[in-house]
Amino acid sequence: MHRVTVMTREGCHACEDAISDVRRICAELGVEWSAEDVDADPELRAEYGDRVPVILVDGAEHGFWRVEEERFRRALAR
Repeated sequence: MHRVTVMTREGCHACEDAISDVRRICAELGVEWSAEDVDADPELRAEYGDRVPVILVDGAEHGFWRVEEERFRRALAR
């Protein structure tokens, strides 16, 4: 079973859009997901802060700034 994490920050409109897409797709596929605020941890902010939202699949970076739905679905189907 895959695990999806959306690296996000408060007040980020693109992050809200990505979370909405991830929530919908993961619900359809029965995949667990969570969101993590990069500003809550200096290491996360240094790693992802200039590219949020960043989508991680099983801890590996899958994409950033937006969800590419077909590519995302393929990654979760593997």
